[in-house]
Amino acid sequence: MRLKADIVVASTTMPAQAAKKATRTIPIVMNGLGDPVAAGLVASLARPEGNVTGVSMMSPGLAAKRLELLKEGLPRLSRVLVLSDLGDSIAAPQLQELEHATHSLGVTLLVRDIRSADDLPVAFDAGAKERAGGLLTTAETRLSIYRDRVLELAARHRLPGMYPYRGWVDAGGLMALISYTPKLQARAAFYVDRILKGAKPADLPIEQPIKFEFVINLKTAKALGLTIPPSVLLRADQVIE
Repeated sequence: MRLKADIVVASTTMPAQAAKKATRTIPIVMNGLGDPVAAGLVASLARPEGNVTGVSMMSPGLAAKRLELLKEGLPRLSRVLVLSDLGDSIAAPQLQELEHATHSLGVTLLVRDIRSADDLPVAFDAGAKERAGGLLTTAETRLSIYRDRVLELAARHRLPGMYPYRGWVDAGGLMALISYTPKLQARAAFYVDRILKGAKPADLPIEQPIKFEFVINLKTAKALGLTIPPSVLLRADQVIE
């Protein structure tokens, strides 16, 4: 703020909240947030008001779609260990979607709150005791920090997982349904351009993803002794072999 920036670009929720706390006049473009309304950053998606606008990585039904694809890939799946940071504002709507989807999919969710790395082995041990057959992580930033540890424990417990980011599958996860793609990230530049040309953040609606990428790691499937149904493989945008 002391440098009198013309615009601020902030990725993820906490930096955007810090930026808004620091200034109510300099335009702020969000990039890759969860729910900016729940985070107190904007009044609504259609009419942000104030000095904040940009791109959200959340889309209605996305969490439920991840669970649906995991079930299609593992037809006999009945219990799913869900790792979620319940202290993050984007966790609750995702869990609500997942819980609603369980009725049609015939699965039971075993939700564990992850606030530190020490919570992870406890969560996986609880999943083993409850005979979880699959793993799903929600899209909070904290879980991304623990990615390698989550994947290590998933491999040790032989739990096939569905994740929200491409990097998880590249690092050995089984599946990912991704909304935060390079194309979505690049949309932040569109907002910067519009604002630097005179548009007001309050007049630019928040953009949500409308295109998604579904990626499957067949090397991981083979290591787990799984055969992914051909119908699921055909739906994948990329299969890592």
